[in-house]
Amino acid sequence: QVQLVESGGGLVQAGESLRLSCAASERTFSDYGMGWFRQAPGKEREFVAAISWRNGVTYYSDSVKGRFAISRDNAKNTVYLQMNSLKPEDTAVYYCAAAYRVTTRNTNAYDYWGQGTQVTVSS
Repeated sequence: QVQLVESGGGLVQAGESLRLSCAASERTFSDYGMGWFRQAPGKEREFVAAISWRNGVTYYSDSVKGRFAISRDNAKNTVYLQMNSLKPEDTAVYYCAAAYRVTTRNTNAYDYWGQGTQVTVSS
């Protein structure tokens, strides 16, 4: 069982930045593809970014490409999401997720999820 704990959310103004962190309990963290997803009120959970377990290749949704950056530190069992130039439409609960030896945009492929952290961007 992998436990994931997100942190770093908060209230910011449009144009500002935040960095989310997700700490994993799993000692074999490096075997997990990691993803960030978000869910706004009344909307379905959507893919934001993912990073490969194998080679660190990253993937982004079109809505955040060029503004957000996902990274991982396997020594710290932590994945990060650096969010720059935030917009009001980025407001959502952000979740990290882990998939064993898989890197994917598909929500259903992820085995473990964190509890989420709220990001609110005011205009």
